[in-house]
Amino acid sequence: MAPSDLLEFLHRLGVANPYGRGWLTVLLVFFLALLFTWRFLPHVRRFALKVGWADLPNERRLNREPLPNAGGLALYAGVVLALVVAAFLRPILVEQVLIQVLAILLGGAWLVLVGFIDDQFGLPPLFRLFVQTLAALLLVAVGVRFEAAFGTPLDPALGLFLTWLWVVGITNALNLMDGLDGLAGGIAFISAMSLLFVSAQFPYWAAGTLVLSALAGASLGFLRHNLHPSRIILGDAGAYFLGYTLAATALLGNLKLTTFLGLLPPALFLLLPILDTTQVVLRRLLRGQNPLSTPGKDHIHHRLLARGLSQRRVAFLLWGAALLFNLLAMAYLGMPWEAILTSLLATFLGLAWVTYRRLRALSQESQEKNRIR
Repeated sequence: MAPSDLLEFLHRLGVANPYGRGWLTVLLVFFLALLFTWRFLPHVRRFALKVGWADLPNERRLNREPLPNAGGLALYAGVVLALVVAAFLRPILVEQVLIQVLAILLGGAWLVLVGFIDDQFGLPPLFRLFVQTLAALLLVAVGVRFEAAFGTPLDPALGLFLTWLWVVGITNALNLMDGLDGLAGGIAFISAMSLLFVSAQFPYWAAGTLVLSALAGASLGFLRHNLHPSRIILGDAGAYFLGYTLAATALLGNLKLTTFLGLLPPALFLLLPILDTTQVVLRRLLRGQNPLSTPGKDHIHHRLLARGLSQRRVAFLLWGAALLFNLLAMAYLGMPWEAILTSLLATFLGLAWVTYRRLRALSQESQEKNRIR
């Protein structure tokens, strides 16, 4: 490949300046978040077991013994650490970009705290909804929102309502899907990778590029310990943070709605959690149950398990569905085919790597047990 062809290829991937440090910083953030989360999680797991931060078996979860639920703390720490290092290496000079990054991290911190308290002690659904609403309003305050442009006096209120519905809905949708080993983390990694390649194409999406890179790396590092049989889970803290951050970064593209079809691109990136949550809410409402506080095994993954599929196979199948929806979203946005294929390859290799590492670790554990016997 000639140098000019290589430069053109990099430009189509979204690398504006191949000779600059920007794209190298994005890669560094990804691998730093991955490495920190991967290596830090075993320490968090041991401490969580020691102090009793664990989910007991219940109607919603599939674990048969206490499972540490503090994975979200390590994931959030990995994202923040990677972004702090990036800020030192390549200071964010654009004030609006810095404000949006800080707003996403601050809103995420609120949800991590509330989710963690809920994991350990339980909180009323209305209080959790109140904090999620505050986090959504924080995004609106810094310009991360839907902009309704239908030409009516209700446009500002409609934009505010759609932003609230989107952020709160996706935050809870990903949390509701966190009932199967590797599922929520895998879907978050897939969506973060797709949105990362999209954000790299647009200068006004700059705030999302580093955040998504850190989120994708941390999600992959978490998956290394979360594939079935899981050693640690996200808990509400981690699931809320993943859902909120994905919802926020999907809104960074200056989304002006002139028709309701404008909601389609961000919805496609997270279509699987949206579809799953919608069917669960409708089913529970029809049964006269509160969708937010009623546990049950009525999610898509529960139905697949009931058909005899193993947990790992269900996770792989739903990863494939999420990846397909994300590729459709990228195609709908008119992304260059080079970016779509590179995103597909990078996502597949990441998932294949953590699957291989987890299966190899399980094989080594099994061999060690056989030796002891």
